[in-house]
Amino acid sequence: MTARAMRRSVLVVDDDASIRAVVRAVLEADDLSVAEAVDGSAALAFIAQEDPAVVLLDVMMPGMDGIDVCRQIDTARVPVLMLTAKDDPVTERACLDAGARALLGKPFSAIELLDAVEGLLQVEAP
Repeated sequence: MTARAMRRSVLVVDDDASIRAVVRAVLEADDLSVAEAVDGSAALAFIAQEDPAVVLLDVMMPGMDGIDVCRQIDTARVPVLMLTAKDDPVTERACLDAGARALLGKPFSAIELLDAVEGLLQVEAP
């Protein structure tokens, strides 16, 4: 993968296949490379092997939840955008304390998603 492509790669972590499919379609339409993981363990294994530019991480997943996963990611190197249907101050604080750069409440629009991801990519661009 070229350096430019790696800077535009996104890992989408969500146990809901329909959410992953919609997010993939939106991001690929914006010329982003997208990988998917169905749970926290798969996400951490992927991150150990690859170098995504951004991770989109669902908060509520079976097994290891997104907040626990976020704590295990080097968020100084790989920014994390948390996706959550539980959009409240307690969840927001827990996500930010775990290292997430931002939160996006479900449901979200394609424009909100792209703005958030592109904002993280701009911050990370060399």
